[in-house]
Amino acid sequence: MHETDIIVIGGGTGGYSTALRAAALGLDVVLAERDLVGGTCLHRGCIPSKAMLHAAELVDGIAEARERWGVKATLEAVDWSALTATRDDIVARNHRGVEGHLSHAGVRVVRGSAALTGARTVRVEPTGTGADAEAGGEWTARRGIVLATGSRPRTLPGPAPDGRRVVTSDDALYAPGLPASVLVLGGGAIGVEYASLHRSMGADVTLVEAADRLLPLEDADVSRHLTRGLKKRGIEVLTGARLEQAETLPDGVRVTVRPARGEPRTLDVERLLVAVGRAPVTDGLNLGAAGLATDDRGFVAPADWARLETAVPGIHVVGDLLPPPSLGLAHASFAEGLLVAETLAGLSPRPLDYATVPRVTYSSPQTASVGLSEAQARERGHDVVTNTMPLTAVAKGMVHGQGGMVKVVAERAGGGGAGQVLGVHLVGPHVSEMVAESQLIVGWDADPADVAQHIHPHPTLSEAVGEVFLTLAGRGLHQI
Repeated sequence: MHETDIIVIGGGTGGYSTALRAAALGLDVVLAERDLVGGTCLHRGCIPSKAMLHAAELVDGIAEARERWGVKATLEAVDWSALTATRDDIVARNHRGVEGHLSHAGVRVVRGSAALTGARTVRVEPTGTGADAEAGGEWTARRGIVLATGSRPRTLPGPAPDGRRVVTSDDALYAPGLPASVLVLGGGAIGVEYASLHRSMGADVTLVEAADRLLPLEDADVSRHLTRGLKKRGIEVLTGARLEQAETLPDGVRVTVRPARGEPRTLDVERLLVAVGRAPVTDGLNLGAAGLATDDRGFVAPADWARLETAVPGIHVVGDLLPPPSLGLAHASFAEGLLVAETLAGLSPRPLDYATVPRVTYSSPQTASVGLSEAQARERGHDVVTNTMPLTAVAKGMVHGQGGMVKVVAERAGGGGAGQVLGVHLVGPHVSEMVAESQLIVGWDADPADVAQHIHPHPTLSEAVGEVFLTLAGRGLHQI
């Protein structure tokens, strides 16, 4: 029997952030991971996909240079092997960095599958030899256990993913070559990003979403501007549509889609990319041994959200195992890991406010939001006032020439003015780099007059954010 202070099961963003923070607070930590530390985000999701989307942005820039700026540039070809080699190098360097941080912090990483055997005990079946094999067997956690086993892509009835013709978000980046045509099933953030990437790389793209708009959890104006931008790029967007049938062919997939109106359509595409969400991974955890069970959606729900602690004292949950209001976002998992580590160390960290966690879609155009949408604010009983400004209302927006907007949702104040800011929503180039300011505005309960006191640099896209708040504060220069 081995002993330690904390056992973390799962080495993704939530797991390794818990381990690093707990070790920094002087606790002895064991991290069990059956694959690679870094998890889906580092190896199959956030990092490789954003690397590829950066390459896609460079490809798009060649077309813009030629068509808009008179730069006589042409794209000879995309060297797929060179592109993927760069991507893989970025992932590998990040992976070595995470392993180095864990080693330097004194976290003991055990390669193996872990299962609960009680409220404070875990059995690890090592997959490696040497130190991993020596660390196998029963472990007791003096302080607690952290469940951080992440998620996997959801699938639908029909052809099983084969990594070539039918792919999920986990394997889409590693499928062979660039398809000439792709149908992306799912209009959430992942589906939109993959649709954008494939279009930049020259594919004919059809994006299918069952809801009546893309990014259905975001503000309706975000969906509208995003859809307009994607269609302008030549992506066919079908909302309120469902996949009725899919049949694999020797060189692709034949799909039948029923649109919101009209007869079903049959399309032959080289690749079907299924991006209909992710499901928590709990297989093999043996939750029942500790008196735990999943909810009806497969999540492990905390009994105490302030501590992210389950009904079994000392067992905490972070990352994609958490149900809403957790967002299934890597940066939220980092924050959850810090909170749980500090809780187990005996500190009293501030509970997470998920309403202030930024949400970003790295497509072209990008979207970024924090706080409540207009509809959500009204549903919660707020008397709201909104202001929307196109990015092209400021000079730098005209330079980029891609459109987009900034929208602010605020509480209506006395006299018809604007009070506390409830939500900020952005669409356009580089808005993923602009949303941090909005997180502070919403998180610190600012009102437009507070923000209007601060000067935004000229010329920048951020001026549009400043102008929206100046207008709401009654001091606007550009009345749109």
